[in-house]
Amino acid sequence: MKQNWANRLAAEPAAAAALAVFVISTATILGAWFFEYAVKQAPCPLCLEERIPYHIVIPLSLLTAIAAYVRAPPKLLAVGFVAILVAVACNVVLGSYHAGVEWHLWAGPTDCTGTLSDLKASGSLADQLHSFNVVRCDEAGWRLLGISLAGYNALISLALTAIAGYGLFARKPGV
Repeated sequence: MKQNWANRLAAEPAAAAALAVFVISTATILGAWFFEYAVKQAPCPLCLEERIPYHIVIPLSLLTAIAAYVRAPPKLLAVGFVAILVAVACNVVLGSYHAGVEWHLWAGPTDCTGTLSDLKASGSLADQLHSFNVVRCDEAGWRLLGISLAGYNALISLALTAIAGYGLFARKPGV
């Protein structure tokens, strides 16, 4: 009797974990784009850096899910999950750092939290000031329940770390 894909996915915990990482990561980056393009909240330089792991994790988790679904060798799956773990763990650190910068717990990068410099360049001072369009990393543009988007990114990445860890160590029933 042929299993349908949902039953087979339930029987393959690694595939389910990788698929969960794919879905959550895709939803997260779509949410970031929603805030950027629909809400018109421009991302700061740290926000843009926090998106990089998602650009790695999304295709990698999809490939890992497919590999687990077709029962690829466990070592191949382990490599996929370890790469996912490294990327999302780095994003936990980056998101936590950014949230700390927003709460003024520590200094952020000078390119988005520092003062303006080199205003002695050519042109009038007023023209130079009008040409600056810096989105500050130390000011949260949006919060829900006191948590900024950077804080939510850290929490989501932490959840992705747990799911990828589960996928790495998941065993099929009876194995």
